[in-house]
Amino acid sequence: MFSITVRDHMMVAHSFQGEVFGPAQRLHGATFVVDATFRRPELDDDNIVVDIGLATTEVGKVISEFNYRNLDDVKQFDRVNTSTEYLAKVIADRLVEAIYAGTLGESARGIHEVAVTLHESHVAWASYERSV
Repeated sequence: MFSITVRDHMMVAHSFQGEVFGPAQRLHGATFVVDATFRRPELDDDNIVVDIGLATTEVGKVISEFNYRNLDDVKQFDRVNTSTEYLAKVIADRLVEAIYAGTLGESARGIHEVAVTLHESHVAWASYERSV
């Protein structure tokens, strides 16, 4: 399986509901390093997985909706615990939608898997992987 990964970052504020979250129930900030990995079993006709420029642009576009936002104020996340794991899934799902829409180029339709990893710090991160 071939893969490429592109990286960006986003800064958000949010709070959690539930005793399990302890002090994170209060509003707090998080800076995430965002890695998006695209995988396919065979390279396209240009011998690439996906155009890195298009992939980088699309990752930036997807996360720009959340960057510098209080996620508690985003209607989509009303009463949702926007955990690192959950946000990784939201981003991965949107990248798959972009593949279906052709935003990453026609040859990107050969991508079989997308994985998104959000690094909270140098010691903790979460990922979500899905088929296209």
